[in-house]
Amino acid sequence: YSPYFKAMFTGELAESRQTEIIIRDIDEYAMELLIEYCYTSRIVVDEKNIQMLLPAACILQIEEVQITCCEFLQKQRDPTNCLDIRAFTDTHSCRELLRIADRYTQQHFIDVKESEEFLFLPINQLIDIIPSDELNMTSEDVFNAVMQWVSCDVQQRKQYLPKILEHVQFSLMSARFLVNTVSSDPLIRADQTCRDLVDEAKDYLLLPQERLNMQGPRTRRRKPIKSSEVLFAVGGWCSGDAIASVEMFDPTTNEWRAVAPMSKRRCGVEVAILNNLLYGVGGHDGVSYLNSVERFDPQTNQWSNDVAPTSSCRISVGVAVLDGCLFAVGGQDGISCLNLVEKYDRSVQRWTRKIPMGTKRLGIAVTVLDGFLYAIGGSDGQSLLNTVLPLKQAFPSILPLLIGAMAIPVPSTRIERNFSKMKLIKTVAYNKIILFKQVSLAVVNNNLMSIGEFDVSYYSLVE
Repeated sequence: YSPYFKAMFTGELAESRQTEIIIRDIDEYAMELLIEYCYTSRIVVDEKNIQMLLPAACILQIEEVQITCCEFLQKQRDPTNCLDIRAFTDTHSCRELLRIADRYTQQHFIDVKESEEFLFLPINQLIDIIPSDELNMTSEDVFNAVMQWVSCDVQQRKQYLPKILEHVQFSLMSARFLVNTVSSDPLIRADQTCRDLVDEAKDYLLLPQERLNMQGPRTRRRKPIKSSEVLFAVGGWCSGDAIASVEMFDPTTNEWRAVAPMSKRRCGVEVAILNNLLYGVGGHDGVSYLNSVERFDPQTNQWSNDVAPTSSCRISVGVAVLDGCLFAVGGQDGISCLNLVEKYDRSVQRWTRKIPMGTKRLGIAVTVLDGFLYAIGGSDGQSLLNTVLPLKQAFPSILPLLIGAMAIPVPSTRIERNFSKMKLIKTVAYNKIILFKQVSLAVVNNNLMSIGEFDVSYYSLVE
């Protein structure tokens, strides 16, 4: 289907009354392939025709062929050609592939900068890439890459240096590199704007008491995407029954895909990563509550059942890994909510009970970030909770979630002995329209992701 031809032949355009039509700016071989596709729904995309076929498909607005071309280019990308693919897709407004090419470039920039196409990158494209918070390089490496690009044509490119270096985070460099490498570079010393940027960074490093007043894009740390970090959605409830299916989200491609299912159907199962293996704890198979635990190996795409069960059957239990051990917190056994806390030590293949929480909770969400445990919300069996159980009375303030509850950091080293001494802290902001029955948390590429299981209206939400 082509909106281009539909408008041409069914509207009031002059072409609708002509027997011969001249179509400009389209390669004749590409035109032949596209006309054949319109009649047969078949087309072969390869390295020989992609550069003529994609522009033609864009002009004629044949969306299926555009998608096929973009998928082909996505499979072909590597550090030596991703910049060319990025420029090509940008020219032809393939926004999704442009986004994917950008992410690939940011993630593999340490290799991309060694390619020949990087040295011939136009200034505007370089400035598009350098400021990204997701650029997977240190500030020192970014500076070296910029100077490498400039050195390819010093006389022509040195004029752009101040504009480019505005996006380099000098303040996050080591003092030694800033003084010995950056300050001493002849091109830096020859330009007043460049010297000012270096002096600004020196002030930031030498005057820590003034740093709060000096915050900006050049002092903000990058959060590069890590190719090894993915998000799993395990089990759940679908069409009135528990399911065993598992899906994996890859942030580098922004896509979900199915992986091996669990051996048991489980709704209300909770998961955590220990030693690069995914553990699924408890749940309900549609008939009974479970205390069994399954372990998934992403390398082999297989689940195993050789993990000791928890001491009690539980659904909606909070699970997290602290200090190399798996913790199962709260949940429900089919009769009442629980305040149980169990610890799994992989070295001895055994669960042991620890001091229980002060409040019984099911659907509690727990995760670990930068050495802190985040424990959020849930239900006490009677009502939904928007409270947090802290382990001490003083906490650094952090932003609340948009819906339902606020995360409060809890030192992981005190979890075993201090659960019973917790006090409840009300959330800073709470959405009274949408109430979560259960919420899940995960950290992907330094971002805390909150996934709503379902609310009272059974709507799925992801923040």
